[in-house]
Amino acid sequence: MATSTGKERVGDVPSGLWRHRDFRNLWLGQTSSMFAAHMVAVIFPLLASVSLNASLFEMGLLSAAGYVPYIGVSLFAGVWLDRKPKRAIIVLCDIARALLLLAIPIAWWLDLLSVPTLLVVALLVGCFSVVADVGSASILPALVERDDLIEGNSKLELSASSASIAGSALGGGIFQLLAGPVSMLINTVLFALSAFFTALIRGERKGTQGAQGAEGSEEGAEEGAEAGQSIWRDMADGVAFVTGHVTVRTLVLTTLIINFFMAIAEPVALVFVTRTLDIPPYTVGLILAASGAGALVGAVIAAPMSRLLPLGRLLVLTATLTGVASLLTPLATLVPAPAAVALMVAMYVLDAAMIVVYNINVRSYRSAITPDEMQGRMNATNRMAGMGVMPIGAVLGGLLGTAVGTLPALVLASLGTLIAPLVLACSHVRTVKRVPDPQPESQPESQPEAEPTA
Repeated sequence: MATSTGKERVGDVPSGLWRHRDFRNLWLGQTSSMFAAHMVAVIFPLLASVSLNASLFEMGLLSAAGYVPYIGVSLFAGVWLDRKPKRAIIVLCDIARALLLLAIPIAWWLDLLSVPTLLVVALLVGCFSVVADVGSASILPALVERDDLIEGNSKLELSASSASIAGSALGGGIFQLLAGPVSMLINTVLFALSAFFTALIRGERKGTQGAQGAEGSEEGAEEGAEAGQSIWRDMADGVAFVTGHVTVRTLVLTTLIINFFMAIAEPVALVFVTRTLDIPPYTVGLILAASGAGALVGAVIAAPMSRLLPLGRLLVLTATLTGVASLLTPLATLVPAPAAVALMVAMYVLDAAMIVVYNINVRSYRSAITPDEMQGRMNATNRMAGMGVMPIGAVLGGLLGTAVGTLPALVLASLGTLIAPLVLACSHVRTVKRVPDPQPESQPESQPEAEPTA
């Protein structure tokens, strides 16, 4: 028999989220969406370069189009998602992306496809993707119990890792097989499937009083926005919550630090591997594929590790191992070529696995201590901060590598990543034992010390 949230039980024992109807529909929808998103990320630049002969400047603009929506749209998305039913917004975003991608083969057939057209489509798809991304992170706590957040995030992260590997590979193959622009038809179908499965969700609940049916959740969502309160005030409230809640602020800060220094290392690492280590391109491809394998490992071991270690210590450990793993890259200069490749593979596997374990637990922790009516704005503020620093870090990485050389730049970026576990170790987060239960509504949000740590 299913509960009001769709989770089936055998006696009094939960049978797992695979038998949770609403989570299963969310997972199917998100998996379709993630595969489409990774394929699009490959096909867009291929279209620009191969089919449209884009200049280097135009290729740079296309790449920047992926980051701009996170900076300009995230906070608005958070307010919208907290005011309206999240399920309906995710469905709307999937339909919009499907139609926008359908416009590309139509424009090609009509001989209207150009680089400016592709840029506009990429920017609009990116805007809807940001909203859907924030929405999918925000709706999970409204579908499953707090004790199931780590399992749910692990399953979604496993799909994301699989999509990263298979989706990227399929994107290139389908582009070549289906004559470029026509390949977008596959992604149109995938986004349509995502909309279909997400629309089947029935148990989204609003507020902290328990599960409601779909009809009740929509009414609650409409009542969630205070009468007459402007969207700017709601955005400010979201930022104020993140910056004012010491636990959420600490978690967002450490994620920002990790992303920033990883972005510094990214443009330097490829030059270092291909020129300093003189590793051939086909081997570089194998090394980069190890990152996807590591992400799969991380998604599988996240839940067992969260049961074996207290939450605070687990976050400090995984953040530390991420920084230590990145030091293996400059270390590769001290060993022969075969060993250098092995070190690089080990680095990408360990780094990706630890980042995924860290992300799953941080996401679950943030969701558990954030009121339901603030989930969208909290996730939006986190996305804007975490993604907004990446283009800045990438530019600084290029400048730093030019100024001091690739090897010192990679060492400095790795050492910078280790600031994150230091921040965690110096905060109260290190003492937290598990993902806490939701706080009573009467308890002030600014009292994170009251979170259960036993």
